[in-house]
Amino acid sequence: MPASGHERPRFTQPLTSIEICAGAGGQAVGLHNAGFDHLALVEWDHHAVNTLRANVGGWPGWTPEKARAIEPMDVRDFLESELLKKLNLQPGDLDLLAGGVPCPPFSLAGRRLGADDERDLFPAALEIIDHLKPKAVMIENVRGILEPPEFFIDYRNFILDSLRKSGYVIPDINLTQSAKSQDITMRKVWRRINAKDFGVPQLRPRAILVAFHKEALKEGQEFRWPLRLDAKEATVFEKLERTMFERCKDYWDKNQWGEQAKPGERTGQDVYNDWCRDAKKAADLGRGVAPTLVGGSRKHGGADLGPTRAKRAWAAMKVNAMGVANDRENCVPERDLFRDTGPMLTVEQTAIIQGFPRDWDFQGRKTARYRQVGNAFPPPVAEAVGRAIAAVLRPTHRDELLASYKLDTSSSGGQAPEDSEPQQMEISMSETFPVPSASEDRIGDFVGAGL
Repeated sequence: MPASGHERPRFTQPLTSIEICAGAGGQAVGLHNAGFDHLALVEWDHHAVNTLRANVGGWPGWTPEKARAIEPMDVRDFLESELLKKLNLQPGDLDLLAGGVPCPPFSLAGRRLGADDERDLFPAALEIIDHLKPKAVMIENVRGILEPPEFFIDYRNFILDSLRKSGYVIPDINLTQSAKSQDITMRKVWRRINAKDFGVPQLRPRAILVAFHKEALKEGQEFRWPLRLDAKEATVFEKLERTMFERCKDYWDKNQWGEQAKPGERTGQDVYNDWCRDAKKAADLGRGVAPTLVGGSRKHGGADLGPTRAKRAWAAMKVNAMGVANDRENCVPERDLFRDTGPMLTVEQTAIIQGFPRDWDFQGRKTARYRQVGNAFPPPVAEAVGRAIAAVLRPTHRDELLASYKLDTSSSGGQAPEDSEPQQMEISMSETFPVPSASEDRIGDFVGAGL
């Protein structure tokens, strides 16, 4: 069941999409659940491509053979590819072009080089958009592209101006105003959305750009941003309780060496009970939402759950965040479960924290799989925005599509005073990070975690 609580919608005339920088499929899963049929998935990292191959063979328009035929591709090569030629799309045929362009150019850890960063794929995305003229566009990135607004306001204006020239409905920006005022105007099409508001037990703010082509909008149609899922906030305890029980059950009466426990020795049952106590206590205190999972890059050492501050937040939920546990069938109990600060999480459990369905089969070794998870766009967030886009393109299904969401019903179009607008969360620039240059680190940031 999708995060919205509703079955996947079906339309008499299917909605089509192409996804660039698809990564391990987080955004694709969400848009699939929102009712979009993917015509193509474009990704260059071979681990992520293998994951897509393993999972999408049963989707509408796909077969296992077609899924196995997905090949790594640089998004900059897509316009000249045989893949696109075989689709035989005319301008305006495609309903949605979606993608999560790599985050390093706009993240703190990536030195915020923006347009000067060789990893910036916005120009390639804009070329594809101009060529295909999809009815709608959805581009995701880290929140760093939005905040503080003065950092990339000029580049954001360049992006929006390019879309405007391609025929998309973009609000007029008064360039004589402050960056903050320009940012407020842009919020009609470009906003910060936090995963925790959409059934994901994680503090994961993302920047999302949504625009519609003028030929696709009929009179009276208007996109409404989803603000939150109309449900109780999800917690780590709620989402992981089942899998934590399964892992600990294997050692229910055994000690940390996997042997029958002697009197006084800690058992898997003790591990489970201690985790439940602390994770539930954190949830009851309003601290049951996880910090942002950080996938990092292939060149940045081993996998863990984030920086020092994040590790402290995990510790309050009785989770050891210094690494990632082996899969259940390969468990090393002393390392993976029986730690004083609590068990480590498996890759499967981190994927649950991201909002992936439990049967999504990540490919590669443990660290490669975790990086795919940590760099992903949470599917429930993509579903929420995708349903709001579908509600514009298929207005007769609007009530069905958006029944589970609270929507932004303001009519200001982002022009209202600041205190009446959804606020972006500005970030401090006081922290610096020792990172390699862009040329040294062309990250497989499939959708990008960033900071």
